[in-house]
Amino acid sequence: MANWKDFFEIKTEDDFNQLCLDTYRFQSQHCKVYRDYVRLLGREKDSIQHYTDIPFLPIEFFKTQQVITEGMEAEIVFSSSGTTGMVTSKHLVADRSIYERTFRKIFEDFYGPLGDIAVLALLPSYLERSGSSLIYMIDDLMKQSEQPESNYFLYNHKELYDSLLQLKNKGTKTILFGVTYALLDFIEQYAFDFPELIIMETGGMKGKRKEMVKQEIHQLLEEAFAVQGIHSEYGMTELLSQGYSSGQGIFHLPKWMKILIRDTNDPLSLVPLNKTGGINVIDLANRYSCSFIATQDLGKVYQDGSFEILGRFDQSDIRGCNLLVQ
Repeated sequence: MANWKDFFEIKTEDDFNQLCLDTYRFQSQHCKVYRDYVRLLGREKDSIQHYTDIPFLPIEFFKTQQVITEGMEAEIVFSSSGTTGMVTSKHLVADRSIYERTFRKIFEDFYGPLGDIAVLALLPSYLERSGSSLIYMIDDLMKQSEQPESNYFLYNHKELYDSLLQLKNKGTKTILFGVTYALLDFIEQYAFDFPELIIMETGGMKGKRKEMVKQEIHQLLEEAFAVQGIHSEYGMTELLSQGYSSGQGIFHLPKWMKILIRDTNDPLSLVPLNKTGGINVIDLANRYSCSFIATQDLGKVYQDGSFEILGRFDQSDIRGCNLLVQ
């Protein structure tokens, strides 16, 4: 492929591999944190021929280091949520237009033209802090939407109910983004059949409710709106791309992303399909930070490239993360 900006045009496994190798060469030379990590692993002289050979940077480095291409400045900084006193991740984004083009394309590929969709958001915890990449994305999706009902809702549940009822009666395609605890608060007051509604659960009780099993949450939401499944987004502060699930917790990715599963006891080794392990993410949109990230999520990948999340590592750091922490 001509250059990395062709990542939208990836068609084959070879296209993907070639772009991964190009990105690896670029980042292992021009991203200091990644270059130092690769050097400390003793991998800088390796003959890396395939993306499965590429070292993955532990996600914790986004909490302690500036992960950005040398000589570039951040146009915007996204930060993760966290409780008081917690060190949060920061993603220094050198070119916000890449993020905008990326999430618009992914969203439309999964859900259709933005102009036809009403985008509603019940996200109080996200709106009440700054630096959320999710809020940045939803702001833009609402601007692209041509439906007047597109809006945010904090605790004004009656207004949300009225909007949903109006959209149902108009037959407008509607997506409701909601943080878990706020969706549960809403359906305690309001519930009605809206089988066409797409509910996008963004996850998390944020300390507002006791934790519940995901299947139980989804069953409550499905019954409240008479929908067939609850959708989810797999995204994070450290990534510029997202995966989506239309139900059953099975996620699908755009062609420039891939999930690999690493051995929980040997984080530099990968495990086969259908085996549980730590999730490594390749996101080729992360050109100017790092495209190869070892997350703290546990999951498994299936033959068609889809995957599911099965939990998280405990609070102990992934082995190898302390290599660069001073």
